[in-house]
Amino acid sequence: MENQATTATVDNPYGLGALWAGGDLIARSVLILLAIMSLASWYVILTKLWDQRKLKQSARVVEKQFWTAPSIKDGVERLKKGDDFRAIAEDGLRAASHHDGRLTDRIDLHEWITMSLQRAVDQVNSKLQGGLGLLATVGSVAPFVGLFGTVWGILNALVSIGIAGQASIDKVAGPVGEALIMTAIGLFVAVPAVMGYNWLLGRNKVLQDALRNFASDLHAYLVSGARVGVSATEMGGAARPATTAPAAAIRK
Repeated sequence: MENQATTATVDNPYGLGALWAGGDLIARSVLILLAIMSLASWYVILTKLWDQRKLKQSARVVEKQFWTAPSIKDGVERLKKGDDFRAIAEDGLRAASHHDGRLTDRIDLHEWITMSLQRAVDQVNSKLQGGLGLLATVGSVAPFVGLFGTVWGILNALVSIGIAGQASIDKVAGPVGEALIMTAIGLFVAVPAVMGYNWLLGRNKVLQDALRNFASDLHAYLVSGARVGVSATEMGGAARPATTAPAAAIRK
């Protein structure tokens, strides 16, 4: 008769499930807080990546469709409603068309359009930066939250061991190792938040440069009727269409 090897499955008495089941109110609160911080950071990372993707696509559309339009107004109509680049262009057009009145009669056209475009670009930049503060906070606070949970768990474990009067290795290593799970969870929450923050910050810089370049070209076009830094060769061998009027003509 053949001997059959039997394997016994032993549940880990010091895992995350045991930590939740045996933890007090503070330990469970720390776990819930870390879970909320992790979900919030991932939500910010995914939503910001989506917003950056849309803005990057808009930048490509602007270069292909906006600057090839016969006029600024036609170029604005080619952009989708709600597009950030369209909002900047519309603010520039409004500034060029309404340079009159008592509040602006002492401000020349150059400064008036510059201020309007700068405000529009700042609004888009503020939207791009939204949520990054949360990632920075999670990345810096989560390890300390996990460490607090670890200290609290070790304290409770040592108190329990002292009351029981048993200081064997199995009585000490188990509860202490269980408490160290809190620190591991804190690092698990913090590392993606820090990496996501730095990654999104670098991508934002590229998009902000594109926004500033667009606003600068638009400013030059509204003031002088020509896009700075674009020669006839770069425009496909054709000069800028004469139907695009400078700002003075737009106001009429």
